[in-house]
Amino acid sequence: MINYLIRLACCAAAVYFMPQFLTQIKVDGTTAALIVALVMSFLNTFVKPILKLLSLPITILTLGLFSLVINVVIVYLCDYLVDGFKVSGFIQPLIFGFILSIVNSLVGSFQE
Repeated sequence: MINYLIRLACCAAAVYFMPQFLTQIKVDGTTAALIVALVMSFLNTFVKPILKLLSLPITILTLGLFSLVINVVIVYLCDYLVDGFKVSGFIQPLIFGFILSIVNSLVGSFQE
């Protein structure tokens, strides 16, 4: 449980500082960043596998590139669900999801 809380805090910090570099992403404060990290965790755990399963034929046809679209859809779902988190465009939400994945991987590698 403590490992999950550490990972959540690191992701919230990344979410809080990313709008300084990505202009099309807005986070209103630390509370919104923490809620975004929590919602992204939920979406990546429960919704993303369902989307990947449903889009498997398209993902195979595009040689896996459609999974990038799924990542952007997850970020936009988070935008829809969380007040205080606004996203626009395609490339910057893609970078946002990529950076969050890197942060999760780094924190996970240090926890093991």
